[in-house]
Amino acid sequence: MHRPTSKNWSRLLLVAGLLLLWVAGTAQAKVTGISGTFFDFTAKTDHISTGEGNSLLIYGYSIAGSRAQYPGPTLIVNQGDTITIRLTNNLPVSTSIIFPGHKAVASGGTAGILTQEAAPGGVVTYSFVADQPGTYLYQSGTNPALQMNMGLVGAIIVRPTGFDPAAPTAYGDASTAYDYEVLFLQTDMDSTYNELVEFGRSAEINLNDFHATYWFLNGRNGPDTLLPDNVSWLPTQPYNCLPRIHPGDKILIRWVGASRDAHPLHTHGNNFRLIARDGRLLSSGPGNGADLAVSDYTQTVNPGETYEGIFTWTGAAMDWDMYGHTAADNITLTDLVNNETGAAGPDGFDDNTYEYVADHEKPMPVTLPGIQELTFSPFYSGSPYLGGGAFLPPGEGGFNQHGGYYYMWHSHNEKELTNNNIFPGGMLTFLIVEPPGVAIQ
Repeated sequence: MHRPTSKNWSRLLLVAGLLLLWVAGTAQAKVTGISGTFFDFTAKTDHISTGEGNSLLIYGYSIAGSRAQYPGPTLIVNQGDTITIRLTNNLPVSTSIIFPGHKAVASGGTAGILTQEAAPGGVVTYSFVADQPGTYLYQSGTNPALQMNMGLVGAIIVRPTGFDPAAPTAYGDASTAYDYEVLFLQTDMDSTYNELVEFGRSAEINLNDFHATYWFLNGRNGPDTLLPDNVSWLPTQPYNCLPRIHPGDKILIRWVGASRDAHPLHTHGNNFRLIARDGRLLSSGPGNGADLAVSDYTQTVNPGETYEGIFTWTGAAMDWDMYGHTAADNITLTDLVNNETGAAGPDGFDDNTYEYVADHEKPMPVTLPGIQELTFSPFYSGSPYLGGGAFLPPGEGGFNQHGGYYYMWHSHNEKELTNNNIFPGGMLTFLIVEPPGVAIQ
C-alpha cells in the first residue's frame, strides 16, 4: 500500500491552497444546473479524473451532444411543472432512469424491473409532475448496483411555487429562507467495477463484493472539489463544492445520497438546522414552518435519501472582538433592527456587519505566541481577526485572499478522506466565512 509522506501531504496542501486562492472570487452562491421542462439526455461512456491522478471509465448522461458528465446534469425546475426527460441509450447495455419521490410515467423501450428500459440504441421518454418542492435524486433503474457505481446519478431541485431569487426559500415558508445554497451530491465508487467494465470483463463483477475506493462530492474528490465549475481539465466533472458565506448569512445545504454506503458529512464551525428529509418539510402541520427542525453537526446521508439543512455562522459570544476593534478605532455599532426578521428592536448584532455587539472592542483574552513559535497553514492570513492580515515568514500563508475563516467540511468516516488510499482527498471541502463586503457571486 502506498503511504503518503509528509512531502506528499505538503504538496497536496500547496495545491489546495493555490486552488482556494484562485476560486475565492469564483465560487458559486447558488447551485449550478440546467432549467426547463424538457431535457434530452443521452447515456454514453466517457472518463473522469480522480484527485490523485487516476482515470476511470464512467457511464454518464449528456445534454445536447456534449460529453457525458459525472454526476448527471442538476435539473432545476419549478413546482407544478410537468417535466419530461427523453433518454437515448448509447451504452452497450440496457439502461433506464427512475425518479424517487415522483410518480413518473414512461413510454417506449421495453419493460424492466422498475421502469421502461432503453436497449442499446433505444429511446425511452419519462414524465412526472414536480408537485412538491425540495431536493431529489434521479438514478439508473437498471442494474443500479453497477450502473450507479458507473455514474448514472443526478440531482433534481424543485423550486417552490412563487419562488423569488431575490428572497429565496426552500419550501415557500419563511422558516426555510436562505441567502446562499450548496449541493452535496455524495457518491462512492469501487474502481474495480469501472476497470472490469472498461476491459470487457463485466461478467467477473461480483456485486456483493463492493469495496469503495473513491468518494465524491458533486462528482469530484478533494482537493478538486475546490476548483471552479467547468474547468477545462475536468471536462466530464463540471460541478465544484465550495460553500462561502458572510457572518450572519444563511446557507441552504442540499444533501443527496447517491451512493452504495451511508456517509456522515460533518460541518465544522457551527451546528446546522435540519429542515427537511426526502423533499418533505419537518413540520407539525401546514402553516407551522419547519417547527420540527433538528439541530446537529453531522448529517448521515443514507443511500437514496435527501436532506436539507440551514447553516449560519455569527461568531457570537466568543468573548473577544473577532474584527480586532479597539476604542482607538472609534467604530460605533448600530443595533436597531432584528437582522433576521427586519423588525424594529435590537437583536444583539450590528445591523451592517453582523458583529456581536457585546464583544465589540473586547481584547483577545490570551497572549498570542510570537511568530517564531508558530507553524502556519497555507490558509492563515497572519491574523486571528476576520478580514485581517499580518506579516508571515517568506513562503508561508498567502492563500487566504480576503482574510476569511476556513472550516473543513468533510466525511466523518476518515477512510472517506482518501483517493484510493492516498490522503487527503475524497469527501473533503471547506466552508469559507468571508468578511463583510467581500462579493459572493
